[in-house]
Amino acid sequence: NVRDWLYVDDHVEAIKLVMASGKIGGTYAVGGGAALENIVLLDALCRAVAAETGKPADDYRSLITYVKDRPGHDRRYAIDSTKIRSELGWEPRVGVEEGLHLTVRWYLGNPEWVNGVKSGEYRNWLKLQYS
Repeated sequence: NVRDWLYVDDHVEAIKLVMASGKIGGTYAVGGGAALENIVLLDALCRAVAAETGKPADDYRSLITYVKDRPGHDRRYAIDSTKIRSELGWEPRVGVEEGLHLTVRWYLGNPEWVNGVKSGEYRNWLKLQYS
């Protein structure tokens, strides 16, 4: 399956730009222009984790489990971000490989956050904030 990948900070910057400079009532699709098959991204992620941990990428590739697609699952999602690029001058700043390394570093550097997600504790925070 193919998806368009975008680093989270680039997405946030695009949203902020639309809020500050977009046309009222306008719609802006945000995409990174980096359409990759999921397995290609997963391989890049394994390499990024390996680079950050010093372990062989094959240690992580061995954890990949293939599952059957759900019925009606789309093979490809496409984003046309022409409008935000042409009207507002937005472009992603971080490429996929760099974004994966930055993301892996963040997760490795924030074990308390990761543990909160793994334990389900984050649900209490969500309930407190949004109930």
